Amino acid sequence: MIEGLQRNYAYLFEDELLKEISEIGTYKEVPEGFILMDIGDYIKSMPLILSGAIKVMREDEKGDDLILYFVEQGDTCAMTITCCMGETKSEIRAVAETNTRIIMIPIQKMQEWMHKYKSWQSFILQSYHERMKELLEAVDTIAFLKMDERLYKYLRDKAMVNRDDLLKTTHQEIAQDLHTSRVVVSRLLKKLETENKIKLHRNSIKIINL
Repeated sequence: MIEGLQRNYAYLFEDELLKEISEIGTYKEVPEGFILMDIGDYIKSMPLILSGAIKVMREDEKGDDLILYFVEQGDTCAMTITCCMGETKSEIRAVAETNTRIIMIPIQKMQEWMHKYKSWQSFILQSYHERMKELLEAVDTIAFLKMDERLYKYLRDKAMVNRDDLLKTTHQEIAQDLHTSRVVVSRLLKKLETENKIKLHRNSIKIINL
């Protein structure tokens, strides 16, 4: 845990804060697909991501998910911050995109550190700013981009957080994330392949010129 904490956060936090995080935080390793936070949960702690990535999703009235954004190592989730500070129920679902290592910070310490450490305050505010930008980008993507553009952006974003241009996924999984049908996804993937933007393989997709 210490190694991952130093590698990802030493340049952000002072030694005293790093020491407190290592003493108070709870280290967890979660597998791909693990639900870290579900809709309706009361949030008691906030994750710092040491490795891996998390996808944050919203649910519609039918119970279908729509992906909002990804959170990578060295970061945290703004929606978690909001729920923690307001002690309200979560309105999002956070799922491990890959095998992920995290440190969970208790809500009480998170609030205390906002006053105690300038570096923590700056980190939280910057993280919130970044997540809000990504949330607005997600809204713009849904509102203004054509479905093939949405799909290509999703594939590139997914490849970048996975740090791999070969995505191991199915058409059905993509359809669920983008809140559309498998048939539409399959058709648009073929179109992107024809445009030489991707290469399709069985249960995997290679992004060209990532």
